Amino acid sequence: MVEEAVEAGCEQVILVTGWHKRAIEDHFDRHFELEARLEKDGKVKELEEIRRISDLADFVYVRQKEALGNGHALLCAREIVGDEPFVVLWGDDFITASPSRTKQMIDAYEKYGTTILSAILTSNPEDTRKYGFVGGKEVDKGVIEVDQFIEKPGPGNAPSNFAIVSGYLFTPDIFEALSAAIPETIEKGQELYYVDGVNKLLAQGKKVHAVEIKNAKYYDCGSKIGYLKTVIDHGLTHEDVNRELRAYLKSLKL
Repeated sequence: MVEEAVEAGCEQVILVTGWHKRAIEDHFDRHFELEARLEKDGKVKELEEIRRISDLADFVYVRQKEALGNGHALLCAREIVGDEPFVVLWGDDFITASPSRTKQMIDAYEKYGTTILSAILTSNPEDTRKYGFVGGKEVDKGVIEVDQFIEKPGPGNAPSNFAIVSGYLFTPDIFEALSAAIPETIEKGQELYYVDGVNKLLAQGKKVHAVEIKNAKYYDCGSKIGYLKTVIDHGLTHEDVNRELRAYLKSLKL
């Protein structure tokens, strides 16, 4: 996901983490002892990859000190983001696409100038129990000007077949919208979600667009089977392991 954002033109990556997520920070940092050992052993390819990862972008780390929801996590990054649009990607579900999901969101923002929500189209009733769905006027093929956003509406209650999944491009007014939602969420002992901010934007008359990500495949790592499918699919396209993995799967004679 970091590489996806960087390839789409993002220069700074803000990682909002918790106290037990230090491994994420270490992954994108320099590893001097490891680099020295790789250099000594003549492992040039591995050394170049280690250094490439740390040089991908300007990495900034912010700690979310309390588990108060993903909307609160966005507010934790407010001072760093400043007054400019920004992309939000989660770590446990994502879309592979061509052009990339992030590039398609940026293109949509450049056309509409609003907050952009990435969407997949689904008519599976079970998906209405897992994802948020939006309704509104279709202003272009695969693009809805949102007038309602319902989180997990349940079968028969979704306003359209546009399911909102990981990947958003927010305009900076999302921060004020999230702050305005605190009295009815955090102050009442509930978590603050990005959806609360989006619905505040809609209530204020702000425009929001949902965009179907084209040429895409959605991966949900929030379940065991979803995680396994993701690992297999990406293993089959990874140049270092795809041949051996493909041979192993064939040997199973499923």
